[in-house]
Amino acid sequence: MDKQISSEKAIRQLVSVSVQTFAKAFSARHITEYDDPDGTFNMKIHNVFIAVLGEELQYYTAMCRSFDSSLGNMLETLAINIAKLFYTVSQEVRGVLYPEQTAKIAELLEAYKNSKNPRKVSVEDFQEIREVQYLTDTQEKTHISDYYLLDEETAEHFLIELKIGGDLDNKKARSEKEAIFEQYAILSNSLGKDAKIKCYFATAYNRYGENKPWTQGRVRQFFSEEELLIGRDFWNFICRSEQGYEIVIDEYKKNAPIIRAALNEIKSKYLS
Repeated sequence: MDKQISSEKAIRQLVSVSVQTFAKAFSARHITEYDDPDGTFNMKIHNVFIAVLGEELQYYTAMCRSFDSSLGNMLETLAINIAKLFYTVSQEVRGVLYPEQTAKIAELLEAYKNSKNPRKVSVEDFQEIREVQYLTDTQEKTHISDYYLLDEETAEHFLIELKIGGDLDNKKARSEKEAIFEQYAILSNSLGKDAKIKCYFATAYNRYGENKPWTQGRVRQFFSEEELLIGRDFWNFICRSEQGYEIVIDEYKKNAPIIRAALNEIKSKYLS
């Protein structure tokens, strides 16, 4: 069987199983919680500012929040499972992080934050962290990573921070870049100065619309163009295919009726 066809079949199967599992679990959880005062929906009924506007709005407000969060978790897990088809996947990096590197990271982040500072974000800044001269002893550190991928064929290492929609305020954008910098430093210290390491900030979809410019200014203040994997680019990268995004979306659309049926089942229980 052609390798490309085999990969597409495997991706489609993962999407299909993920959607079916998600729909079943989401419906079962909310229906089971119907009489639970601490259930997702029941915890919202005492918000009088929403309750006075009607039962339907009360229901849909709680539903949208719960669904958006749960769907995001499903997509994160799906992406990890797809990545495992093509990469060695881990969700942590372990090694030493020197105080001198931490100081350099803080210096860079402050420069990005200050709009009057002529220094702007660049992928070349990673190399500065790598080349810091360190003198202080320190203990080993473990840093949780969204995605740490190793391409066994090319010996390339990838660190990815995924935020489903990419909507971050300044504090969160800064903390995301700080996390990437620290993971990069730890991995570089562990693997050596010649190791090929690339870092990315990724989103599962383009909040401005696919094929439109992604202009999330707060993120772009801390991440350069070369560090971004937005929507289509993220799925293509994870699937290691220029058709990755189309394959994932097409299979998701085919299975979407399963989610709609689950949502209708929940709705009939709460709004009967």
